[in-house]
Amino acid sequence: MIVFWLGRRFALQVAATLLLALAGGLFLARHGIAATMERGAVVIDDFAFGPNNLTVKAGTTITWTNKDDEPHTVVSAADRPLFKSSALDTDDSFSFTFDKPGTYKYFCSIHPRMQGTVTVQ
Repeated sequence: MIVFWLGRRFALQVAATLLLALAGGLFLARHGIAATMERGAVVIDDFAFGPNNLTVKAGTTITWTNKDDEPHTVVSAADRPLFKSSALDTDDSFSFTFDKPGTYKYFCSIHPRMQGTVTVQ
């Protein structure tokens, strides 16, 4: 009887631990993803912006982070650039806050085929 009780108690502890881990993971995932989307994170990797097209609310700050081994820039494609980063080395970041609704195209001035769009609502 004691062995059964200890086995059952152990099983309940394992189940409780798994449920807490799952709940914690869901909490972190939910809040981590929401926080990232509110900040508008863009990763530069494999000579591409990801996500390539991003839709955010006005007032959102977008942060581009270079994960490539090559330097890249982030430059708005307007006649008069609204934003322009310096060359970003690996793990360097550049941020810009989009205050007004509109569609903003951007590119890497070092590798012009790298392009992306931010749509601000």
